[in-house]
Amino acid sequence: MFTSYPMLDVILKGLLLTAMGMVWVVVLVRINGLRSFSKMTNFDFVMTVAVGSLLASTSQTNNWEAFLQAMIAMATLFLVQSVTARMRRQSDTIEAVMQNTPVILMRNGQIIESALAETRVARSDLMAKLREANVLDIQQVKAVVLETTGDISVLHGHHCADEILEGTRSIPS
Repeated sequence: MFTSYPMLDVILKGLLLTAMGMVWVVVLVRINGLRSFSKMTNFDFVMTVAVGSLLASTSQTNNWEAFLQAMIAMATLFLVQSVTARMRRQSDTIEAVMQNTPVILMRNGQIIESALAETRVARSDLMAKLREANVLDIQQVKAVVLETTGDISVLHGHHCADEILEGTRSIPS
């Protein structure tokens, strides 16, 4: 692609194509905005993995057509993410189809075993998250929520406003 010397060409491809791919990703993020690599939805997670995979493929291509195809694919991913984010904001139906609902795993100091079972969260993982959130008294835990991203939020203290749990799902015990 760059020179007729095989080893030099491998080095140049690794350096230059990777740098060009990285610059392209930065340009796309600047155009698309801060949300590009957020962990807000499962769609965002897939976007992040896919862009990473495409970036890796740009650095390993052997011809300009494959390089250009990977760059176009990255731009398309950013475009699709932007369009779907706009559609999700405008339609509750589309939001429901594309997005998982956060699940309450614990409420008012009580672990909801059925929620742990349905979401396949181990009790030991829940306890680890409580420790990570500096919970000293399980009775002070107002809610633990498995978020759409797979993160676990621990809400503890003296009071938890109902608005904070808006849009979550409770699984009956």
